[in-house]
Amino acid sequence: MNDPRHVRSVIRQGAWSSHTSGLAHGRVQGNLVILPEALAGDFLRFCQRNPKPCPVLAVSEPGQVALPSLGEGIDIRSDVPQYRVWRHGELAQELADVSDLWRPDLVTFILGCSFSFESALIEAGISLRHIDEGKNVAMFRTSLQTEPAGPFSGAMVVTMRPMPAADVIRAVQVTSRFPNVHGAPVHIGDPSLIGIADLGRPDYGDAVALMPGEIPVFWACGVTPQSAILNAQPAFCITHAPGCMLVTDLFNHHLASF
Repeated sequence: MNDPRHVRSVIRQGAWSSHTSGLAHGRVQGNLVILPEALAGDFLRFCQRNPKPCPVLAVSEPGQVALPSLGEGIDIRSDVPQYRVWRHGELAQELADVSDLWRPDLVTFILGCSFSFESALIEAGISLRHIDEGKNVAMFRTSLQTEPAGPFSGAMVVTMRPMPAADVIRAVQVTSRFPNVHGAPVHIGDPSLIGIADLGRPDYGDAVALMPGEIPVFWACGVTPQSAILNAQPAFCITHAPGCMLVTDLFNHHLASF
């Protein structure tokens, strides 16, 4: 499925409920946070203070379900494969459609996703094992702390991609060109230095093997806001399930800086 409008249509019909890694090749994908308007200002400041894990691609008006700057006909209530509904900081539900929960005071944030720079890595000849194996990317909570804003704070979440040492410098060069989708890695090498005890047990996503001669490379991840939401404990919030992104009409290369 390469056409983003077709991908969203299939998702809206309930025919796709899995992760979106590898779908709509070359198109920008986004992480989702939906909050009441009363908390939207604090969350926007949190994103501005933590641009690596929380790069903002779009913010809606209260109650708006369309995101015309990101794609034709987007309905944010139904165009993500799997939603998570949070109440007072606790995961309350996982749903394929949140139309029945929609309110006129809800503000949608779309944040950049590392799936976008994966296309550039592949085009540079860097193999990504989770895509080759049809898996979701491995995600880990770390000991790296975000800068607080209002009630929002917490640990950074990272994605991990193993690669041969010879590819690491090139991966840094390629992803540095995409600051709107997490940019360069935040850590390379020993996972224990950022509080990760076992690469075989990711907190989200799927484990992939670290082969002999490979180095784990870690990028900031858009699941980080969910850590902040756990600390803020808003009465109501909606996010995407890890790996289940909004597929937009934007091309990844439009986000590249030169």
